[in-house]
Amino acid sequence: MKSQFITYYLLVCFITLSGLSLYSQEIIDLKRDQPYMKVFVDTDNFGPSYLDVLEEAYPKIEEDSVKFSVLNDLAYYWHTRDLNKALDFARIGLDLTRQRKNNLWEGRFQITEGSILLRMEKLDSAYSVLQEAKPKVDKKDLALLNTQLGYVFERKGDLVRAADYALESKRLGEELNDSRVKAVAYSDLSNLFWKHSKFEKGLEYGLKSIAFFEQRGINDMDYDFALYVVGNNLLELQKYDEALTYYNHSIAMGERYGFYNNLSDTYISLVDLYALLNQYEDAEKAGVQAIKYATLLNNNFLLMRCWLSIGKLQLFQGKYMTAIESLQKSIDIAGPDFGDHFYLSEAYKRLGKAYVGNHDYKGATEAFVVYDSLKNQVFTEAAGQSISLLQTEFDMAQKESTIQGMEDQLKKQSSQKTLITIIAGLLLLLLLVLYVTYQKDKGKNILLERQNSEKEFLLKEIHHRVKNNLGIVSSLLDLQAAKMKDTHAIEAIEESRNRVYSMSMIHQKLYQGKNLSSIEMKDYLINLSKHILDSYGAEKFIEFEYQLDELELDVDHAIPLGLIVNELLTNSFKHAFPNSKNGKIKIVFQKIKNELLLLEIEDNGVGLNEYAENDELSSGFGSQLIDLLVQQLDGSIMTFNGQGTRVRMEFELSSKGAQFNF
Repeated sequence: MKSQFITYYLLVCFITLSGLSLYSQEIIDLKRDQPYMKVFVDTDNFGPSYLDVLEEAYPKIEEDSVKFSVLNDLAYYWHTRDLNKALDFARIGLDLTRQRKNNLWEGRFQITEGSILLRMEKLDSAYSVLQEAKPKVDKKDLALLNTQLGYVFERKGDLVRAADYALESKRLGEELNDSRVKAVAYSDLSNLFWKHSKFEKGLEYGLKSIAFFEQRGINDMDYDFALYVVGNNLLELQKYDEALTYYNHSIAMGERYGFYNNLSDTYISLVDLYALLNQYEDAEKAGVQAIKYATLLNNNFLLMRCWLSIGKLQLFQGKYMTAIESLQKSIDIAGPDFGDHFYLSEAYKRLGKAYVGNHDYKGATEAFVVYDSLKNQVFTEAAGQSISLLQTEFDMAQKESTIQGMEDQLKKQSSQKTLITIIAGLLLLLLLVLYVTYQKDKGKNILLERQNSEKEFLLKEIHHRVKNNLGIVSSLLDLQAAKMKDTHAIEAIEESRNRVYSMSMIHQKLYQGKNLSSIEMKDYLINLSKHILDSYGAEKFIEFEYQLDELELDVDHAIPLGLIVNELLTNSFKHAFPNSKNGKIKIVFQKIKNELLLLEIEDNGVGLNEYAENDELSSGFGSQLIDLLVQQLDGSIMTFNGQGTRVRMEFELSSKGAQFNF
């Protein structure tokens, strides 16, 4: 409900700023098939200027039914702002319908006229007009007529007759399946329960009314009133925060559409609420607002209640003299013919308490005598029985609804059992099919597992044999080198042997590891570098520094990468550290982006310029081999010379379609 109020408040702000000229123009368009979008029935998308739009448009409308509909709405909704103007429009409508001899619309205008007269406290005239309208209108119009008759008797203090008419409206709403009629009936019954201090039941009926209005999805004056009535019941139940939420929602709606009557009602209740919360300044401001709207409407019934609420506030504050003045003013405005004995009895009750506070016991006695007399007229035994009967009817309806719900539930359960039986049979059949399929698949899976195991064994055997064969090649090269005396030839054979070893290690890793398709490169590069270090006998003066991520590469990437590392380390051992000079070689292998890998070999030797004359890095076989391997990997290579040599290579795994695993 708080979120609804916030939405309403924002909407009111928007309406105020925009003027809603566009929406107002859409209410009436004589070029449409439906020239009039009936306010609070077909649409609520407009602001307070809607009455001006209707007033300007109705003389231009030629079709009687449309003209009468617009004029009737104009008369009915003007009663929320100016009772005299509303009555003028109602009587214009009555004259037109009588000229056209349109009995149905004459009856509808009489309902509107009666609604206005009762709010002008002309209760007998209102009753007569409404009774005259009854035989002229359709069945669907009787709900509004009965509602207005109920208000007449409520104002007269006859709550029994008021409840009867509200119940009749409720019955009609159920018969016609009209959510708005039902919502208004529940709202009126909620208000009657409130007057009889049956606040829990009043709240139940009020919330039921709100639910029907929300189901309908259109804001209107009666929805606004229902919010106010729910707030009143919550106030009496001391649920002050919830009451304030409903009051604020009611005010937002009232300000949007200019419902002065509902605004005055709600501000009157806010005086009581703020007084109970000891927020006297807010209570006084609410009282000013209540009087403002009652005065604009020129409605003595509301003005009487405004001064009653202000007198109660002053009494609550201990301001007995001013309370007496305000309460006496309330009684004077009511006058001798004031029909609503409920509020009049409240005024005398508070006046008596104010006299007691002011130590005027004679005045208090006189006020309490009048209060008792009025109270006895309002809360008669018949009224109590009527309200009790109403409560019983509601409880019975709730029980019948519960019984019906249980019967529906039993039928539903029976249907569910049948459905469950069918589903169970189908599931058994499905399970049987799945079992047969499973048995067949199980045999296939066993065969596949056996075949996969055999293939895995064969792959490991192949890698093992390749490793052994490469080991034989390496041994043959070693034997060949032992027979040779040419140092350059021996050196070339040693380099070839290291190349073969770098490939041999990869196949060894493959058949020894758990994964037959990839090699863990960190361990591989460490072992390879140590082998080359050992082959050159440089353990005492060369040390390695590693920055290696734990990455796995497939064979297509691992073999070229191993050969590149072999060539670069070989060049460093041969040329970077002459005369067994102490030094350090740094190996970096890392992932720097999603699929981009970095390989970097850096030494702190004599630098590229010192051994460039050997031409190994520019035109030798090692350099050519590195270039070919880099091209194979679709990578790039850069050489940096400074205090030593640094070779940086980058390549993407995706270029070879390789799989990359952490």
